[in-house]
Amino acid sequence: MATNEEESVSLVQALDKKSGFNLETGIYHSLVHLSEDDMIPTQPNLDTATYVLSQFPPLDQAESRVALIDSTTHERLTYAQLDWSTRALAAGFYHGLGVRKGDVVFVSSPNPLLYPIICLAVLSVGAVLTTANPLNTAAEIAKQVQDSGTKLAIAAPEEMHKLVPTKVPTLVTSYSKEYDNALTIPELAENSEQLEIPEAKPVQSDKAAILYSSGTSKGVVLTHSNFTSIMKLLKWSVNVSKSQNDIFLCFVPMFHIYGLVFFGLGMFCSGTTTVIMQRFDFQNMLKAIQNYKINNFPAVPSVILRLVKYPRGAYDLSSLRRVGSGAAPLSKEVADGFREKFPWVELRPGYGLTESSGGATFFVSNNQAMARSALSGRLIPCFSAKVVDVETGMTLPPYKQGELWLKSPTIMKEYLGNDEATAATFASDGWLKTGDLCYIDRDGYLYIVDRIKELIKHNGYQVAPAELEAILLSHPHILDAAVIPVEDEESGQIPMAYVVKASGSDLNEDQVIQFVAEQVAPYKKIRRVSFISAIPRSAAGKILRRQLSQSNQGDLSKL
Repeated sequence: MATNEEESVSLVQALDKKSGFNLETGIYHSLVHLSEDDMIPTQPNLDTATYVLSQFPPLDQAESRVALIDSTTHERLTYAQLDWSTRALAAGFYHGLGVRKGDVVFVSSPNPLLYPIICLAVLSVGAVLTTANPLNTAAEIAKQVQDSGTKLAIAAPEEMHKLVPTKVPTLVTSYSKEYDNALTIPELAENSEQLEIPEAKPVQSDKAAILYSSGTSKGVVLTHSNFTSIMKLLKWSVNVSKSQNDIFLCFVPMFHIYGLVFFGLGMFCSGTTTVIMQRFDFQNMLKAIQNYKINNFPAVPSVILRLVKYPRGAYDLSSLRRVGSGAAPLSKEVADGFREKFPWVELRPGYGLTESSGGATFFVSNNQAMARSALSGRLIPCFSAKVVDVETGMTLPPYKQGELWLKSPTIMKEYLGNDEATAATFASDGWLKTGDLCYIDRDGYLYIVDRIKELIKHNGYQVAPAELEAILLSHPHILDAAVIPVEDEESGQIPMAYVVKASGSDLNEDQVIQFVAEQVAPYKKIRRVSFISAIPRSAAGKILRRQLSQSNQGDLSKL
């Protein structure tokens, strides 16, 4: 009978050193090994806020090093001011408002300079953070408040009216004449002494946040262990990319896992400077890059597409060095177009989801990214993956398409109060089923094909909307596009395209259909086209296909 040592040697020998695929277990492993300094913290009593604050620059540097800049007001916060404000606000929450460990604090706001302070202060008292898109309706907010068990809310003044019906005590992020009796976050912090918080700090297994992933009403429960793990991995990625001294731009919303992990918490662990845009505006983004000499920003595919389509020369973007892409797949056509237009900028797509705390794959070097335009990088340290046949449940080797399953210290604890959804998402041995169709190549690089549930079933074949969208976006007169299934009596479903065409273009339906037909197999052809002023997208840049499907028989001008 084989000993444990013999079994371990056998598994190592079965590991393909190029792909990270283990022939015996069917598992892909990260090919990156962390140094001792980069290892994920394992102290059982280490909470998120304590970890992040411990990573701030030393006091003699913190008083001069700028942490945050507001792109509109030009207000600046040093690391010392950020530290003081966080501790003062945390004391105000605990001693002034009675917020306790486990209480849920709801935040609905764009990206004010205060957003990271609010997040860190909430976590400092052991409370649980739940964030919402400020575009959500009053009904959607009421549902989240009830589902999460919110005890205290914080809102931008223009969002206050949506919280009134919930009867939850609510603070405003800044003074508003309409709500002049409401306590503001600055007032609470300024009038609070930094008294000790006597209650025991949260432990690694405690809830840190309840985030509601795009396209679903399920609350993703992330623990302090999840957050400290992803913070450490983010710090590693900054170090390995040599971007510690970059000036970052934040326009991705901090209510979303992408913005929260990067700018609500994570970038402070590397001592970087971030310029914050309260709301995304493309022209203001270009202006901020020029004015603040931005070197680096994480983006979404729709923003990268707009950069590709935007005329040269209006703004000086020469300071750019690195651009990340996440939240949705980036097509090869858009990636190639970006690199052609901005050859001096490193474009590094990645992959993650709310349920994995925003991380999973990453490009360590620009050379890797340039050689593989359509990929999402390799597994980051501490991640393992399976590619599983949707029909048989068998694990698949390189180049075979199946559902992506993940394991890592960053994987969520559960869906809040939804045992059925949790059980459906986790395999019996703890693997997270992502719902994404993918394959991994012989060098360990991940290709996301599409969401399994969004595949179009045409005459028994499966058609990936993302593939057709990438082709459509390569047309010089198409600014944006989305593809959805439309029910068809003969074939089951047919692909229908919604297209945003360039101003002044006379592009018609037949031309679009023919353009795609010349590049795909017959079963993948676009069968119908509708021109639209804008593709509905989530704040993270994902196409809201459900809106398009629901409006298929209605008035598209309302989208």
